[in-house]
Amino acid sequence: MTHGENPRVVTFNTGTPECARAPDADYTCDDAETASAWYGTGLAHLGLMADVRAFFDGLDADIVAIQEVFHAPNCADIPEAHHAGFICEQWQPGDETVITRVLGPDYQVACHRGRPDKCLAVRTDVGRFRGCNDRFCPDLLAGGITEECGGGTRIGRGVIDLANGEVLTVVNVHGTSGATLEDQNCRVEQFEQVFVDIRDGSGMPAANGLRNIVLGDLNTDPGRLTLIDASARTWNAFVGEGRAFVQISETGLLARPTYANLLNIDHVASDAFDGDCFAGVPTETTAFDHVPIVCDLNSVSEQP
Repeated sequence: MTHGENPRVVTFNTGTPECARAPDADYTCDDAETASAWYGTGLAHLGLMADVRAFFDGLDADIVAIQEVFHAPNCADIPEAHHAGFICEQWQPGDETVITRVLGPDYQVACHRGRPDKCLAVRTDVGRFRGCNDRFCPDLLAGGITEECGGGTRIGRGVIDLANGEVLTVVNVHGTSGATLEDQNCRVEQFEQVFVDIRDGSGMPAANGLRNIVLGDLNTDPGRLTLIDASARTWNAFVGEGRAFVQISETGLLARPTYANLLNIDHVASDAFDGDCFAGVPTETTAFDHVPIVCDLNSVSEQP
């Protein structure tokens, strides 16, 4: 791998917030309103895309999980009056979509089935997604759907055949957002898809490989919200001290918040790796409400 035999992994929700948290010289309140109305607040603004590309160019990551990225073919549904400053200003059928542009040519990208706004990527010198013969496979990642929760496949599993001959299973998580009991129950079921049954008919968990990495936007804080959120407790039932999966990203009352300066909801866990994480800074602006989490992993078997 790029970092020896141990990967550097990143999870980043690239959605752009509303005006109250977003405005600056390059990304204005008008841009935020356009993003919300027409782009689903997914990463689509050309200036922010350039910032994210520069961030990844300097990061040298092996595996990336991204949530809330705009899928450029959807430009066909957006009136031209709302194209200026966004990917639709430049995009033509056959051009690259947003995620392949911001990651660059060194990555292969695979997305959740039916949800090209949620994707995994791997450096092509590190490995390739099993079943993906192209640079971009928008419907590759396996995952079940909970109809009453909406949002399609919130869990996506990819199998990476590594260049060194080994195999790695990676699961991208984008939990249902919200604080209601119904929202919590959706996340409970989604986390159970990761660790118990993916609900695609296989009867296997999403993290069903010999070595698994689970990462993404949980939309709950397993350190701060355990008393009031059943989904936080569900995550901790499978991840943490004495569990099969190690909690690699930081949790707890003193952990640096990764979302809106309030909560830690972006996380990395594994049953094969431990490691150290830091919060990345894709741009000096306030145009993102999530902070990307970067983790340098070490094989558990290699720990002293």
